[in-house]
Amino acid sequence: MPRLIKNGAIAEDRWTLLREGASLAELPAGVPVIVPLAQWKADRARLSGRGEVGVWLKPDDDPEALADDVAILPLIAIDFPKFTDGRGYSIAQLLRTRHRFTGELRAIGDVLRDQLYYMHQCGFDAFAVRADKSIEDALKALTDFSDGYQATVREPIPLFRRRAPAGVVREHSSDANDPHEPRNR
Repeated sequence: MPRLIKNGAIAEDRWTLLREGASLAELPAGVPVIVPLAQWKADRARLSGRGEVGVWLKPDDDPEALADDVAILPLIAIDFPKFTDGRGYSIAQLLRTRHRFTGELRAIGDVLRDQLYYMHQCGFDAFAVRADKSIEDALKALTDFSDGYQATVREPIPLFRRRAPAGVVREHSSDANDPHEPRNR
């Protein structure tokens, strides 16, 4: 059985990913399946009654297309056809923040160790690491950095606000006394 990184640990992947053009008819009923967005949109009613069904998005798919379905989908996967294509980071962030998706958010495709920490910060909690790479080594990427500077899905408060002395309330960027904020000259 294939393995993936899920919730910070290596786990068996019980889901079957159907790429575009693959037939759902070949799978026995009850097998958890991840279908392309186009297939979900075309056959949502039948797929919903099949059992566990997730949907995967291509980098140019609009996450808004799943806005009405985030409450019923247990899993949404985002495809990274090339590691240099970063559109999936934005899709993940939108699904978690704007659409309030709370299920499993999985990175699929050309997923490499160097990406995992940043994917996790955008809201991914599962990673199907490329088959020719070490999943054990990739798992270490989640702890490569102890903290980040900017606000993320995982930590919505930026570091400079978290490091403020107790009792000090920082104003928005208009605070002229904040040495970390740019000044108008």
